[in-house]
Amino acid sequence: MKQIRLHGRGGQGVVTAAELIAIAAYADGHQAQAFPAFGVERTGAPIQSFARINDKFIRNREQVYHPDILIILDPSLIGLVDMTGDCGKDVKIIVNTTQPAAELNLTYGPKKEKIPLTDIYAADASKIAMEILGRNLANTTILGVLARAIDLVSINGLRKAIREKFAEKGDEIVKKNIEAIEKAYNS
Repeated sequence: MKQIRLHGRGGQGVVTAAELIAIAAYADGHQAQAFPAFGVERTGAPIQSFARINDKFIRNREQVYHPDILIILDPSLIGLVDMTGDCGKDVKIIVNTTQPAAELNLTYGPKKEKIPLTDIYAADASKIAMEILGRNLANTTILGVLARAIDLVSINGLRKAIREKFAEKGDEIVKKNIEAIEKAYNS
């Protein structure tokens, strides 16, 4: 089973991103679940959501405490919220940032050991979102990076997920979000 934890701020689409991961995984033939962890948070407050993917039925319903994959939608949370302290040495991290991976100083575990640069995928998903969507909503865009960097969900699964999740928002929104994940996937 692969466990994913997403960090961001309220209003950035962190919950939607987890749902899209689960829908894409299901479209790819896997079992999946997605759920948020929030209470009275409001726009701008740090939040997290979770996704699990497996080839068997998933019985576990608790939060993801030791993720295999960590997605950080808002880089301003690095150093403000301990996102990596409970991660293991094999965690893969995808960060929406303009900074190179080497400058992020990401560590794992209680001893704060450095995460290898080969396990950090830094991408400017916000820039792509601004170019294509016209607003800094990088939640779908960052999923293109996930599909490219880690063999977990396919780009086709993400296309299907976006069509399903955003169908009621209209063809233009669907088209732009698919274009954004494709650009992130190919960049």
